[in-house]
Amino acid sequence: MELLIARNPDPDSSLPFLLWLPIAAGLVFRTKDTWPRTTALYCHPVAATEWPDQPDIVERVPLRACARRGAAIDVVADRSREHRSQIVFTHARGREMVFWQSPRTRRQARPDVRVPTARAAGIAELEIVVDAHERYPYRFTAQQVRTVTRGLKCGDYATTHGGRLVAAVERKSLADLVSSLTGGRLRFALGELATLPRAAVVVEERYSQVFTLDRVRPAQVADGLAELQVRWPTIPIVFCETRKLAEEWTYRYLAAAHAWAQAEQPALARIGTGEDGAAHAPLQPAPSTAEVRAWARANGLPVSDRGRLRPEILEAWREAHR
Repeated sequence: MELLIARNPDPDSSLPFLLWLPIAAGLVFRTKDTWPRTTALYCHPVAATEWPDQPDIVERVPLRACARRGAAIDVVADRSREHRSQIVFTHARGREMVFWQSPRTRRQARPDVRVPTARAAGIAELEIVVDAHERYPYRFTAQQVRTVTRGLKCGDYATTHGGRLVAAVERKSLADLVSSLTGGRLRFALGELATLPRAAVVVEERYSQVFTLDRVRPAQVADGLAELQVRWPTIPIVFCETRKLAEEWTYRYLAAAHAWAQAEQPALARIGTGEDGAAHAPLQPAPSTAEVRAWARANGLPVSDRGRLRPEILEAWREAHR
């Protein structure tokens, strides 16, 4: 009896793996990872026929048990570590959902705190640019934020001032942090973030979880993080316990950076220009087609549902936002 993990052949799916459970004729789910190591994994149930005839198997996990217990399926792997997990059928957001969890993710500490609703840096409404490639982005529903979606050259969330990109935050889960660190991608990402006046990396996990990793040596990850902080001391890597706290920290950081950019230019005029500041920041990203189209419709300008926008529409948008 085995649990099978295969790559999802659908390139457009945001869930890159297929999970096959030996229950009845076989249950198949789309999921985000190969095991719930750091957080519970959302599983999207699909028909058994979606399992490929020739699957690209990533992992075969021998099982000691796989049985239904009420509204959950207990899965016990035949190995010494990471052997217990559950597939839980529940309701959330008004619909049925399935999650794959382990004892570690179940007992993971969740700080019993209430996120403040006070405006950050006294800004009535902060505009935050969300990278168009960001999956499951922060929505900032509890903060005074207006989000726009555009393509960012670096970072996942950013703020602009005076037509320039003045700060960005790169968001990482622990799994993404480890893979990008060991694969070298994080080094290049910090090199790009260093081109901005202000930048940071926020991790949706506690630092202590680095030392519970089992597929990579914890010391290798800790050394790599320390080396990156020494090489780029102006780009902090901040660990927040939960996604909610990471979202709150991102909001406060970008608001502080925006307020700093507003005050920096008058200061530079008094003390002389420097080499790093809002005046030397890269230009803000161009608006997306969907953003300009929505603005045009809201202002009574005729636009097509698809295709390229007419030059006069783009010029009208630039004139309105100049």
